[in-house]
Order: sequence, then C-alpha cells, then structure tokens
Amino acid sequence: MIAFTLEQLNGWIGQFLWPFVRILALVGTAPLFSESLIPIKVKIGLSFVLAVAVSPALDAMPPIAPGSFAGLWMVMQQVLIGIALGFTMRLVFAAVQTAGEFVGLQMGLSFASFFDPSSGANTAVLSRLFNIVAMLTFLALDGHLLVLAALVRSFDTLPIAMIQLHQNGWGVVVEWGKTVFISGLLLALPLICALLTINLAMGILNRAAQQLSVFSIGFPVTLIVGVTVLAVVLPHAGPFLESLFESGLTAMSRVADALAGK
Repeated sequence: MIAFTLEQLNGWIGQFLWPFVRILALVGTAPLFSESLIPIKVKIGLSFVLAVAVSPALDAMPPIAPGSFAGLWMVMQQVLIGIALGFTMRLVFAAVQTAGEFVGLQMGLSFASFFDPSSGANTAVLSRLFNIVAMLTFLALDGHLLVLAALVRSFDTLPIAMIQLHQNGWGVVVEWGKTVFISGLLLALPLICALLTINLAMGILNRAAQQLSVFSIGFPVTLIVGVTVLAVVLPHAGPFLESLFESGLTAMSRVADALAGK
C-alpha cells in the first residue's frame, strides 16, 4: 500500500506550481510572448510545457500548502519576479517604439496612427514599423530562447523559498527605464539629424526666396527625404538592435541578482 503525508503532497504540487507561476508571469509580460495576437490558451500551454521541463531539475520545494496564506504569498512572490524579468526586456522594445515616435514627429507623420492590438492603443505607423523590425531581428537572433534561458537561470539566483525580495531589485528596474529614452534617441539620431538639416535648409530658403511657399513644399520634401533616409538606415540597424538585446538580457540578470540581495 502506497502512503504519503500531506507535506509530501504539498511538496509535489509546489514542485510544479511555483515554477509555473513564475514562467506564466514572464510569458504574460515579456516581448513576443505577451503579444495579444497569441491566444491566452497558447500562453498557458507554453508555460505548462516549460514548467514540466524545468521543474524536475530544480531543488526540492518548501512543503507549503497552496491554499494557505504562505502559499498565497509564494504565488505573489513568483508573479513579481516573473513580471520584473519580463518587464525589463519589454523596456527594450519600448525604446524601439520611442525611436519610431521621434522619427515620425520629425517627418510629420505623428498623426498617422492606427489601433495596435498588441498595445491596445493608437500607435504611430513608424513605431509599429520599428517594432516589427525589432521583433523579426529578435527572432533571428534567438532572443526568445535567450529570454527563456535567463528565466531558467533565475531559479538558481532566486530559488523558490520563503525569502524576502530585496528592494534594490526594483531600483534596478527603474534605473533600466532610462534606456527607453537614451537608446530610443540613439536609434533615431541619424534620421533626426538628416531631417533637422532639411528643416534648416527650408528655413534658409524661406529667407532667401520669400516668394516661394515653403509651407507647401516643406512637407513633401521632408517626407521624401525621411523615407529615403529610413530606407538607407533601417537595414543597418541590426548591430544596434543586437547590442540593445544583449543589454536587456544583462539587465534581466542584474534584476535577478538585485532581488536576491547580491
């Protein structure tokens, strides 16, 4: 006759449940995995498969009853860790979309927007274009696999136990938020410089030949030059995006270490 105690049963449940919660939180916030076009059932199924693959390699889980207050706190803790890791990588794509906003504003396309189902709001056309290019580059570099690898490593840095998450981890996430503006501006800088030069030339032309209507020719010229420069610069953005993705993965490791108090 096979017999087991309640503590053993809680340990067996927790061996799968706690990793599943952390993985599901990351899948719900990390780029590419959290796209609204992906059905929720697929996200849950992916998290389930990953949890089944990862949980046997982890250390024994604390025998905490899932329905207790300690179990509720453990669920909240794993959700916070998964969200922090996924949100850190999400900021990288926010920087790319910010670059599209900067370029669209200079090209006069700031009003050219449409509803983006992935964000649930109106998004500029160039922001969506930049985001698609970043997504394809991310897939080409196996970024989604590297994100999952960083998640698996987080179980070594932050083992599943009744520990207190260090406050420095949230400070690292806030500090990493500066990449939205810095990297976004650096990505858009070549186009901004070119379009600024065109605007200065239009200003000089307006002073030199006042009979010309700069307002009527300024927008078409700015748009044509912007599209031309975009076609030249965007294909060469791969190395910059690769460096940005590497920085995002490094930031994920820093967040995990800081949450562990290291």
